[in-house]
Amino acid sequence: MGNSRKAVVLMSGGMDSAVTAAIVINQNYEIFALHITYEQRTQERELRAFKELCSYYKIENSLIVSIDYLKKIGGSALVEPSIEIELANFERKMIPRTYVPFRNGNLLSIAASWAEVVSANAIFIGAVEADSSGYPDCRKSFFEAFEKAINEGTKPETNIKIMTPLINMSKKDIVLLGLELGVPFELTWSCYKEIEFACGECDSCALRLRGFQQAGAEDPLKYLRKPNYL
Repeated sequence: MGNSRKAVVLMSGGMDSAVTAAIVINQNYEIFALHITYEQRTQERELRAFKELCSYYKIENSLIVSIDYLKKIGGSALVEPSIEIELANFERKMIPRTYVPFRNGNLLSIAASWAEVVSANAIFIGAVEADSSGYPDCRKSFFEAFEKAINEGTKPETNIKIMTPLINMSKKDIVLLGLELGVPFELTWSCYKEIEFACGECDSCALRLRGFQQAGAEDPLKYLRKPNYL
């Protein structure tokens, strides 16, 4: 591609990572798309979304990595069928059951390894702190600390920045930016529970739906239920 800048982009297949990928492409980076599976409930559907997004954006460099040890470790409703996924609650103060312990730390470690090998300048992740479910590994301070750890633990000539372009945005603003950038939201997947029709009731569905509703836009995904979250 001839680009001097390279970026590893963590792409789950969700709307936030799709918008992040569009930002990276718009900034003329050579993109290295990284998708990580961990035996989560919707793994099959998220993987399909990732592949379709890579095809849509004509991404030539992609890598799929399995870390199923997160399922063996457990502790999250996303990987343990015995733990029920809660209904959405925008007022919840406790960390939800869908939090996968230190997942982003694991993802960033793999991204850093690949970034060092391909001489990437940056790792992009579509984390959102201001309008998320309150996961501790989605905080700006976490990413700042992890960036320091990466550069402490890599070769002297390696200089990798962790980029979180959506970190302070609301879902409404993410939807509006995605529409402006032409993101194919119909190819993305956000639901924590279902793989054919989104449930419309988990935290991830509710945040997504509210974002589209606040933006005055129609979410192209099909839902089992589509509550009004305004």
